[in-house]
Amino acid sequence: KMAERSQTAPEAGSDMGNDDAIGGNVSKYMVLPAGYCGQPRKGHLIFDACFESGNLGRVDQVSEFEYDLFIRPDTCNPRFRVWFNFTVENVKESQRVIFNIVNFSKTKSLYRDGMAPMVKSTSRPKWQRLPPKNVYYYRCPDHRKNYVMSFAFCFDREEDIYQFAYCYPYTYTRFQHYLESLQKRNMDYFFREQLGQSVQQRQLDLLTITSPAGRWNW
Repeated sequence: KMAERSQTAPEAGSDMGNDDAIGGNVSKYMVLPAGYCGQPRKGHLIFDACFESGNLGRVDQVSEFEYDLFIRPDTCNPRFRVWFNFTVENVKESQRVIFNIVNFSKTKSLYRDGMAPMVKSTSRPKWQRLPPKNVYYYRCPDHRKNYVMSFAFCFDREEDIYQFAYCYPYTYTRFQHYLESLQKRNMDYFFREQLGQSVQQRQLDLLTITSPAGRWNW
């Protein structure tokens, strides 16, 4: 519960504490108001980032309408925190929120020059940019003067699942499908071969070998 989590979470102004508190991505994490003991209702937002290219490690509710969001660092560089991609559901029609991405690692960002996060929903699957007037990039005294990106949003369809991202996501799977489509054309100027394996791919290969079914369904 949010109340229990708030009591044990490190102080928001501590960079080290915030990073230590972030584990994996949130998975269907419902945010309940502090002290709330009733049944979940519409408007109690559910956050999720357990999908390919997803990134959201922690959610703190600041007020009825405002949420602090902590993104996970890059796998090979814990100091680099820029990308975010997550979904929100169980919204209420006309519900207004402010999302604060509070642990950006960059001091300079195109968000300061008119860039805006992307959003789509189940009934509107095409990515769109939020209005730049609703996006703010600034140094926040509440987070040790770290840079924070805040954006305001109004949910308009209760049955929709909304997805927000730093910019247009381009997943590894999509890239592989594109390469496979090129390979099937048998073009003279296109050649593809495997140069090596990442640590993650080696782990997947190991799972493939040891799986009782003879393959790993990923």
